[in-house]
Amino acid sequence: MVRTILTYPNPILKKKAVPVAVINDATRELVRDMAETMYDAQGVGLAAPQIGVSQRVIVIDVSQREERPELIVCINPVFVHTEGESYEEEGCLSVPKYSANVHRHAKVVVKALNLDGEEVTYRAEGLLAIAFQHEIDHLEGILFVDHLSPLKREMFKKKYRRMVEEG
Repeated sequence: MVRTILTYPNPILKKKAVPVAVINDATRELVRDMAETMYDAQGVGLAAPQIGVSQRVIVIDVSQREERPELIVCINPVFVHTEGESYEEEGCLSVPKYSANVHRHAKVVVKALNLDGEEVTYRAEGLLAIAFQHEIDHLEGILFVDHLSPLKREMFKKKYRRMVEEG
């Protein structure tokens, strides 16, 4: 089921998500809904808080639309290693019609659980590394605009307010 994506400045987006204690049918349904919602919105990642569920679950698919989907599901993801620097343009399904360059790590190693409760490790660079950092930030209540300098963040808030008022 496609769910509604919460948008800035919804306060749920600023809350830290809680770890998943048990992977069950409700978790699998959540992941299915998250994947459907992400694909429907043509995004490359989605975190559970973006659909109003305060759980540490993310889905990512950075494959090209004409390729076979390669869905990554991470439950309770954590970084075990980060290195290098990246400065790329990002957007967010929860901050529609706005993008900005963000400083991130160039490479990451992430450990998480899959839907079978097995520990999985992902080594990522490029768009996938950025997607992991972006989505795990959501689990911490951090939006990509929080990484902007104070001046750029204020400019964003004014511009975004205008965009919302204009519809």
